[in-house]
Amino acid sequence: MTNILPIAANANTAKLIELGAQIRAQRKALRINAISAAEAAGMSRVTLHRIEHGEPSVTMGAYLAVMATLNLDFGLQKTPVIADSTRDDHQGWMPARIRLADYPQLKLLAWQVQGIDTLTPIEALSIYERNWRHVDIPALLPRELNLIEALRLGLGANNGNL
Repeated sequence: MTNILPIAANANTAKLIELGAQIRAQRKALRINAISAAEAAGMSRVTLHRIEHGEPSVTMGAYLAVMATLNLDFGLQKTPVIADSTRDDHQGWMPARIRLADYPQLKLLAWQVQGIDTLTPIEALSIYERNWRHVDIPALLPRELNLIEALRLGLGANNGNL
């Protein structure tokens, strides 16, 4: 009688390696660095590295958290978003660091943040959520509207106002 376990284990390992490669490819296509992606998913950079290399000891919850952060579904049927640097609106694109100077309404909302020129996506979403009532919606640039939508979809808005 032959032992089937090693064959199944090898097949599962290969699938995890493929899944990790697809997660990494999506992160790279979105131009999100590993530290920002890990922070957004609520894990360490080391755990993200282990996921991207398909390590089986990482929990499924961690895999799913990073997939949700990168807007991947479990079937991985989505085509990675490739940022088009020639477009000004960056639709569907979330930067790893958000420059306040590029988003006028966010800059106004973040008046209390002294000496900082950039925010992480999580920090930006938090500022938008806490201060949404102060946003001058007609004054939002298309680029800022797209950023808000990307933050809402990618990180999940807690506030129904966004």
